[in-house]
Amino acid sequence: MKSPLADRIIPADISEVAGQSHLLGKDKILRKIIESKNLPNLIFYGPSGVGKTTVANIIAKECNKKLCYLNATTSSTADIKEIINTIGSIDTQNGILLYLDEIQYFNKKQQQILLSYIENGDITLIASTTENPYFYIYNAILSRSSVFEFKTLTADVIKAVLERAVKKLSEEQNKKIKISEDNLLKIARASAGDVRRSLNMLELCSMLCEKDIITDETVEQILAGNSVRYDREGDEHYDIISAYQKSMRGSDPDAALYYLARLLAAGDLPSACRRLLVCANEDVGLAYPQIIPIVKAAVDTANELGLPEARIPLANAVVLVANAPKSNSVYNAINTALADIEKGNVGDIPRHLQNKHFDGEDATVRGQNYLYPHNYPNHYVAQQYLPDILKSTEYYKFGDNKTEQAFKEYWNKIKKK
Repeated sequence: MKSPLADRIIPADISEVAGQSHLLGKDKILRKIIESKNLPNLIFYGPSGVGKTTVANIIAKECNKKLCYLNATTSSTADIKEIINTIGSIDTQNGILLYLDEIQYFNKKQQQILLSYIENGDITLIASTTENPYFYIYNAILSRSSVFEFKTLTADVIKAVLERAVKKLSEEQNKKIKISEDNLLKIARASAGDVRRSLNMLELCSMLCEKDIITDETVEQILAGNSVRYDREGDEHYDIISAYQKSMRGSDPDAALYYLARLLAAGDLPSACRRLLVCANEDVGLAYPQIIPIVKAAVDTANELGLPEARIPLANAVVLVANAPKSNSVYNAINTALADIEKGNVGDIPRHLQNKHFDGEDATVRGQNYLYPHNYPNHYVAQQYLPDILKSTEYYKFGDNKTEQAFKEYWNKIKKK
């Protein structure tokens, strides 16, 4: 069986690697490390299909060490120990280069097993991960490694790889395969920065083409079956939901709908609903308080309907939140109050608010002396509610929207009386 196109055009050296010029360009640090052949432990961090494994393979060719490969999704502690047991053998006299793919799937104990061998140099580790390494990799390994972030590839970079791949396919099939520049760019954009995905789509196109020409119809057919997905546990997931809320907060309904569509296309209904509820409370808040039950009703409807119909109530709610007036006054107020708690500014609850009705012999003030607001005009009476150490603190500040300014005007009149 023929290997995937991505493997058949794999770069032979660093100069052929697509993108990552911030790491592999002339005089850049990772390139200098590779060229020096004085290899430290390395951690490659970034999305799938951007060259992490490719660069690791090139490094393996450049260094005089035995290459061992493990994928943490399928490997066990026994696999690690099997590699460790080869230390000191004839073919490992110069040490072992261990390429550990998806290291985030190794638990802490498995990562700890490697630690002592990394420290004494018996094993040089190159680990790759699609997750933020500072969250998922054992700190002792992080402190002994250099972390390099691989960036998502641009459509133009991927298009250049596809052009090279078309030449490769033409050579293999002994015919000149033709595809327009526009269609190459469409495939590049549809891959969402993943060069491997783009090459898979191109190869499918070449299998379906007639008379050596990849037509617009063929490309559209392949793209329709390869809609963009993302890993719900990966960084891209958090980037999309971040952009989703920030677009609603920024009052851009078009962008908000686009990111909602990204979430729903990936089947991620829970994130779409949760972030919508957050935004209604955090970013609209008291500027339009009625929006909170409205959005909750839309979310309940969406969850009852399920996909694909769920898109309709959610789209209604997203456009409403994006176009609603905004206020984060309450969000700021509760955060400031929590900050005081975390600092230890708690204080004693004033005696008249406490839930007790009898005083001890040592009490300096006897009796609860609580003033019941409903017994006073306008249901209000001035009295201290905060502890003494915080009694002058103001957490909530009225927002500049119509609703909160109406509250402010009302209470100014009442409290001045």
